[in-house]
Amino acid sequence: MSETQFDLAVIGGGPGGYVAAIRAAQLGMKTCVIEREHLGGICLNWGCIPTKALLRTSEIYHLIETAEEFGLSVTGAQFDIGKIVER
Repeated sequence: MSETQFDLAVIGGGPGGYVAAIRAAQLGMKTCVIEREHLGGICLNWGCIPTKALLRTSEIYHLIETAEEFGLSVTGAQFDIGKIVER
């Protein structure tokens, strides 16, 4: 097995890790990122960002369900979980 030398090894490819790796590379350092899962970490792939997308969908659905309070008549709103998750 061959060895590769790096100036910096960043452990964890989450929001802090990948930003640190990008900045180090911009400064001319030979950099690698060690990540056991997908680059971006929990927040990007499963946590904060996907959760916010699901929350926004539920907010819109709630507005539709309460539209009558604002003088609007909306009928037939339904969830399509496949499209929601895809978004």
